[in-house]
Amino acid sequence: MIVTKTEACTRTKYRVWLDGEFAFVLYKGELSRYGIREGEEIAGSTVEKIEQEVVLKRAKLYAMHLLEDMDRTESGLREKLRRAMYPEKAVEGAVEYVRSFGYLDDGRFAENFVRSRKNLKSRKEIRALLTQKGVDSEKIDAAFEICYGEEDEQAAAAALLRKKRFDPDTADETEIRKICGYLARKGFRYETVRQVIQNYSEDA
Repeated sequence: MIVTKTEACTRTKYRVWLDGEFAFVLYKGELSRYGIREGEEIAGSTVEKIEQEVVLKRAKLYAMHLLEDMDRTESGLREKLRRAMYPEKAVEGAVEYVRSFGYLDDGRFAENFVRSRKNLKSRKEIRALLTQKGVDSEKIDAAFEICYGEEDEQAAAAALLRKKRFDPDTADETEIRKICGYLARKGFRYETVRQVIQNYSEDA
């Protein structure tokens, strides 16, 4: 392999290209340690050593650090690792590593996410947010089945009415229509909205 290019990305880190393709990021001292210089050849065994003993090891530690900071989806973790300039092979290895310890579980993430938001948002909103985070539909459905009941949906809608200081006893038809539209845009079903407004009490 030929070292096509080395490019500083910070004061101490350098991107390295091999045979015209981005390979990995190394610290300045590591370039010297492994004899990496533009235009010169590097042995395949040396590249493999760097990938396994330096880059992958660093990616695993970074993945662990990210998950200690907060629970993440697999998609979210992969994106963080890519933004940190880890090559795809290291990203895959780091994800497999943390998953093997049970630190990465989209199903568990979805359940915790639903539990923390089910009294504030509609199922539609929660599904959209989880989908954006890369959780697949099957795991979202399972989380809803475990965490959600019809009463939760109504409680979430009622909480929004309280937040809006809605009073059905004094509201006219225009105000009721407006609040119904607001809840519908939030993803609440018509039947849920009807039931909540009909039974709504500010003390509920």
